Amino acid sequence: MSFRVGFGFDVHRLSEGVDLWLGGIKVPHAKGSVGHSDADVLIHAICDALLGAANLGDIGLHFPDTSQEFKGIDSKILLARVMDLMRKNRCRVGNVDVTLCLEKPKISPCIPDMKKALASVMNIGEDDISIKATTNEKLGYVGREEGVAAYAVVLIEKPR
Repeated sequence: MSFRVGFGFDVHRLSEGVDLWLGGIKVPHAKGSVGHSDADVLIHAICDALLGAANLGDIGLHFPDTSQEFKGIDSKILLARVMDLMRKNRCRVGNVDVTLCLEKPKISPCIPDMKKALASVMNIGEDDISIKATTNEKLGYVGREEGVAAYAVVLIEKPR
């Protein structure tokens, strides 16, 4: 077995009247993420990090935004499919570390529920998932509350 690290990034535009899905849970807020799926940037960044660590491509390769199959899909389903790919390739997740960049709302109260939702889908312990949040100090598209971004790093074990 070898240890491998993967990095993922995702960004989505924010708009009024749309639900805000982060880490598999609906977060109450006036603005939500716009995308082909439910636009959960946190899960999308994790998916890309996992796929990258296993050298299995990226989220767009497996779940193209041109496919009607994925229109409006719950991103937890995408994460479950990525985890199926990980198991088929005999990869085991060590840990996940995510940073969410968002001016509002404050998500620290939501983090325990996010960890619970992700751990359930990924079949790993909540202690193996770290979620942090930061603002962009009112700079750029995140600072102007036009978008949300997430960065994820994962450690996996993969057979040689």
